[in-house]
Amino acid sequence: MARRATVNYHVHKTERQAFEIDAGGIKGKLISPELAPTQVDVTDVREHLGALPFKENSVGFASAVTGVRSFDEQPNWQHTYDAELAQLLAVEIGAAETVVFDHTVRVDDPDASRKPARNVHSDYSPQGAEQRLVDILGKEKAADWSTGHYAFINIWRPIAAPINSAPLGFIRPSSVAAQDWILLDLIYPDRTGQIMGLAANPNHEWVYLSRMKPDEVAYFNIYDSHGMPSVGHSALDMTEDPNINTVRRSIESRTLVRFAA
Repeated sequence: MARRATVNYHVHKTERQAFEIDAGGIKGKLISPELAPTQVDVTDVREHLGALPFKENSVGFASAVTGVRSFDEQPNWQHTYDAELAQLLAVEIGAAETVVFDHTVRVDDPDASRKPARNVHSDYSPQGAEQRLVDILGKEKAADWSTGHYAFINIWRPIAAPINSAPLGFIRPSSVAAQDWILLDLIYPDRTGQIMGLAANPNHEWVYLSRMKPDEVAYFNIYDSHGMPSVGHSALDMTEDPNINTVRRSIESRTLVRFAA
């Protein structure tokens, strides 16, 4: 079933554009390049999950019950959750080895330090992914991984309540043209990375899974060394039921996976 949502596309410019994260040393302060709010049709795949294979669409959805009860700031849950994610990726995409290197809890609240990302993007450029591989593994191990097949996969899960507003949406890679992508700098207080933004294209085919529950996850490709397309994604400005007032809370985990030769 198709729904309408608003997303914020990036805009082509002659100069290089950038996001500044925690700008000026202020946690949660974000300086963004120009964005273009655009209404799009979004297809709910709730009843047609089998029609969205990961290998063709760079995104998949799965039931994934977790033993973690609270994703709070204390790190005592991370070992358990990391092991769950490694097992999930082994089953769903055949990952032989998984390194979980980041967890980000996002809350759709003006005062939250990490809010849902409301820009259409993918997390790494090819150069950014190659540098991140070295950052995570070190030069020697990264060189070893580079001889084989590796990928960056993100895993997204609702927290506490089903998602009623600002669900995560994805663009089917087959509907994206090469010229839609825009290279952007991502400037942190301690490092600079690169991401890829997307400019508007009426051919884009948006999909999402409605009312995702805390025992469901989306897993999606950010970079693949053997050429699987990175998937553009964004929070969707839409509401499932206006009579429900739950705040959108989610955790996004970033992983580096290695596939068997």
